[in-house]
Amino acid sequence: MKATIERATLLRCLSHVQSVVERRNTIPILSNVLIEASPDGSVRLMATDLDLQIIETMPAREVERGGAITVSAHLLFDIARKLPDGSQVSLDAADGRMVVKAGRSRFQLPTLPRDDFPVIVEGDLPTSFEVPARVLAELIDRTRFAISTEETRYYLNGIFLHVADEATPVLKAAATDGHRLARYTIARPDGAEGMPDVIVPRKCVGELRKLLDDVLDTAVLLDLSASKVRFTLGGEHGVVLTSKLIDGTFPDYSRVIPTGNDKLLRLDPRSFFEGVDRVATIATEKTRAVKMALENDKVTLSVTSPENGTAAEEIAAEYRAAGFEIGFNANYLKDILSQIDGDIVELHLADAGAPTLIRKDDKSPALYVLMPMRV
Repeated sequence: MKATIERATLLRCLSHVQSVVERRNTIPILSNVLIEASPDGSVRLMATDLDLQIIETMPAREVERGGAITVSAHLLFDIARKLPDGSQVSLDAADGRMVVKAGRSRFQLPTLPRDDFPVIVEGDLPTSFEVPARVLAELIDRTRFAISTEETRYYLNGIFLHVADEATPVLKAAATDGHRLARYTIARPDGAEGMPDVIVPRKCVGELRKLLDDVLDTAVLLDLSASKVRFTLGGEHGVVLTSKLIDGTFPDYSRVIPTGNDKLLRLDPRSFFEGVDRVATIATEKTRAVKMALENDKVTLSVTSPENGTAAEEIAAEYRAAGFEIGFNANYLKDILSQIDGDIVELHLADAGAPTLIRKDDKSPALYVLMPMRV
């Protein structure tokens, strides 16, 4: 194959596909990107880690010779990154080598045959629907911080998507690590009725979120079955991301969402976040908890550390219920507060041992639950 591509175009596509490729691979071909040049003037790049696969098509300036070859993804990306702006990059593969030329630069890279390159077999994907890219990006941003990183509870290592028939049919996304829960609800898209409950893995979520930034004003097509999901972004010269789904059962998280918490605390999320951040400065690994003492129209935040001393800060708030004290993990509380983009955040509390419901208001599509800590 031989093709010439604008450096900016090549770099953008390689930045997308190379991030799917793991840095350390026991199977050499998995370190490579498959490059296919077709006589119609387009070049297709493809990378996989056997669980996640990405395909992106880009226009070439010229395709002199069609064909396909695989070459180190990270190496080619690093080369493209260091080439001068505006240069034309020539990729010429023959006899087990690829020659990369741009201006006065010339690189000769080893290749592996395309026949060895693995492809994820998608099978039948019966459920198909579209979601605006901006909505999908918001859904990911509001939930993914709560995805568990604990490998033993692998079924929590992703975002759980499921449809529910409420007053109006909805699609819900949820993530939890056992200490906190994030849930985001949107109207059920046309075509999503009857879709299986699926858990989209953390790596797929991360790669998808990066890709969405380039196509925020378009719609994303989702095709899925009980074991695979495919996201198609950006139309003809776009990206197709295919992932295996987590094979497990997500717990019934609705059981931990409190419905009877009768103590309502309302305050400014920004000043609350900054107050928690300040008093948590003296917290250590052992004392990650920040204590909240609730009184009439004020909250006193405090941290006590045997090594570093104590810190306290008062914050004005709207609170009319009986006073009590409750402790939270400072980082978890900050993660949730950073998701609230308004002037008011509501905390619905019960007592020092019960989970707390946190949201912007009762109309907000995002809802959070945080388990307290003993302080």
